[in-house]
Amino acid sequence: MYQTSMYEGMLAETIAIPGFQGDLINAYFARPLGPGPFPGIVVVHHMPGWDEWYREATRKFAHHGYAALSPNLYFRAGHGSPEDVAAKVRAAGGVSDEQVLGDLAGAQHYLRALSFSNGKVGVFGSCSGGRHAFLAACRVPGFDAAVDCWGGRVVMAPDEVTPKQPVAPIDYTEDLSCPLLGLFGEEDQNPAPAQVARLEQELKAHGKTYAFHMYPKAGHGFFYYDRRNYRQEQAVDGWKKLFVFLETYLGASTPLSPAAE
Repeated sequence: MYQTSMYEGMLAETIAIPGFQGDLINAYFARPLGPGPFPGIVVVHHMPGWDEWYREATRKFAHHGYAALSPNLYFRAGHGSPEDVAAKVRAAGGVSDEQVLGDLAGAQHYLRALSFSNGKVGVFGSCSGGRHAFLAACRVPGFDAAVDCWGGRVVMAPDEVTPKQPVAPIDYTEDLSCPLLGLFGEEDQNPAPAQVARLEQELKAHGKTYAFHMYPKAGHGFFYYDRRNYRQEQAVDGWKKLFVFLETYLGASTPLSPAAE
């Protein structure tokens, strides 16, 4: 718990990491200053792109004691404003699940190899990033916790399957290798409450460790303070539940040193 006598410091910068097939991609990295050890978290951006909200979220995780890394999943589409790059990616039908999983595996390996790692790494994502976080927790070995915030297209109808998304993530539920936290809104349509219930049914059937929270009067993206769908009360509660969950399964970072008197 934070005390006013504590020293706080943070490093945040853009770096390059090996991703899918060894490609070097850029990523935003933030960590607390100090020797650690710190748990790691891979921060998976949403369909609007590798935008300011995700850089802020990466720093928020670092502020709470995590070595946080947000890879640019749209790196190969070129550079420009996040909005322009995301539009280009959408026009191309999105990025393939295989490529994303390779990038997220690279991010996990980077965090685990840090000298100040405590040996635990989780994965967090919202919207399409929530889908990717769930998929990574099923298909990429080594994650210790996963957070899916309103990830759509986890449950997919047969006609929604595409060459880039060839399997609905729910079909991999049996392979989920770590505890899962899900945060959802009752007014969301992607995923709709019925789809969330379907995923929960599958998690129960396979005996998985999970916790789902469905928020009334909230829809898609209720964490996004810069959008109309922001819901302050639900977002604050969701962040609290998220950090309790992560501390449970990733461990707490080394307490910050007291400030000099």
